[in-house]
Amino acid sequence: MSTDVTGVFVRLKLSLLINGLRQSGGRRAAYVASAVVALLFAALQLLGLIMLRGHAHADTVVVILVAVLALGWAVMPLFFPGGDETLDPTRLVMLPLRPRPLVRALLVASLVGIGPLFTLCLLSGSVIAVAHGAAAYVVAVVAVVLALLVCVALARAVAVANIRLLTSRKGRDLAVLSGLVIAVGAQVVNFGAQRLGSSGLEPLDPAGDVLRWVPPASAIGAVRSVSEGSYGTGVLQLALSASALFGLIAVWSRHLTRLMTSPDGSTLQAAGESAVRERTSTGLSRLLPAGRTGTVMERSLRYVWRDPKTKAAWVTSLAIGLIVPLFNALQGTGSIYFACFAAGMLGIQMYNQFGQDTSAFWMVAMTISSPRDAYVELRGRALALLLITLPYAALVTVLTTALIGDWPKLPEVLGLSLALLGAMLATGAWTSARFPYSIPQEGYKNVAPGQSGLAWISIFGGMIAAALLCAPVLAVTIWLNVSEGGDDWTWLLLPGGAAYGAAITLLGLRLAAPRTAARLPEILTAVSKG
Repeated sequence: MSTDVTGVFVRLKLSLLINGLRQSGGRRAAYVASAVVALLFAALQLLGLIMLRGHAHADTVVVILVAVLALGWAVMPLFFPGGDETLDPTRLVMLPLRPRPLVRALLVASLVGIGPLFTLCLLSGSVIAVAHGAAAYVVAVVAVVLALLVCVALARAVAVANIRLLTSRKGRDLAVLSGLVIAVGAQVVNFGAQRLGSSGLEPLDPAGDVLRWVPPASAIGAVRSVSEGSYGTGVLQLALSASALFGLIAVWSRHLTRLMTSPDGSTLQAAGESAVRERTSTGLSRLLPAGRTGTVMERSLRYVWRDPKTKAAWVTSLAIGLIVPLFNALQGTGSIYFACFAAGMLGIQMYNQFGQDTSAFWMVAMTISSPRDAYVELRGRALALLLITLPYAALVTVLTTALIGDWPKLPEVLGLSLALLGAMLATGAWTSARFPYSIPQEGYKNVAPGQSGLAWISIFGGMIAAALLCAPVLAVTIWLNVSEGGDDWTWLLLPGGAAYGAAITLLGLRLAAPRTAARLPEILTAVSKG
């Protein structure tokens, strides 16, 4: 019976994959392209690991690589809960299946896909890099199988333990962190690679000595131990990985049993709770201006906190705006002017303001009957953005200045950041009215099909216009820095940049308001397409 169930689940996984590719040519092309890129990268990694064979620090590199690989498998269900439909076992609760055959079937079905094949290539290259002798190659085969199964079981155990959270609205917000993790991880890897390039791989040896006893990296460590003749150590390291596999399967099975036999909130009547709960104010409205301006600001700030797509964009911008100047400063290759990157990243959030509302924009459109109403609406959205951006840009500028140690340039850099921010607010307000586009609420796309051209014109065209608007402040900054005695007057760039940014923002809002009021039907149609 268990064999039949396993076969059924493997065929189900293949059917889900094939039927998903039949939905559209674009999806099929995207999948094939991603598969080719992933497999090509895996092949290059395999070749690189094989070439590492015989290197003095090869065992350290492969052990750390496998540990990072396992970490990726652990966090994948949290960041991409929709990446694999078979990760959701709640779809199987009505089937008469026992936990043990179900776990076995799901484990085998999980080995079907690009991810397991990519992992298999890296694991194979890792053992080839450290295996020496017939006994080591025999252990290598066992180690690859164990490490692959541990990675898959780890992903499944994490998914089933958090499935109630991951399938809820708030749980999907965990995907927001993926942008932050990717941004931070890329900079950390870049920073670490530069440091290792100057000092070699020897600093990684202490970490490798620890990780070769941590499953599933311990399975790869066993190959190296057997190659050196330490058979007892190798057996112990293999036993650690095998114990981890059985432990993960036990945890997975226990959570799966509880999930498929216990009722959830949708089947239980909440005792002692009324159907309608009284909403309490958070106090945010009391801190904002009265009237429509404060209402618009509160709505915009709530979008940032509650809407997954808006939150994802803000988290990514906040992370990258901080990481780029600070990491470049830490590496000793950065400039204090990189601090302007923070204002630029957050200024992008002003673009496509109405598209962020999606189809709910019709309620906003009903309240706009004149250019004055449109101006107040745009002003409230800009003020909400400034409430976060101004202290953030100042903080990033101060931190970057502290790391570089060039305090005399702090006023001019901060002034230049404020001018850039004002220019992006102005162009963002205008392009929001002139080139609105829809942001789909489902999936990971940020532009509705057929509107990619509008998005490119809105964002990149607006950024070019903002750069041109900043040209006067930039020209004054350059002139003061190259002219004799100009350093004594660079502090004027702070109030000057702030005043220029405020003036250009007000001008942009004034020019965008009449166009917004006149194009309300077109804007509503454009932002509702997703």
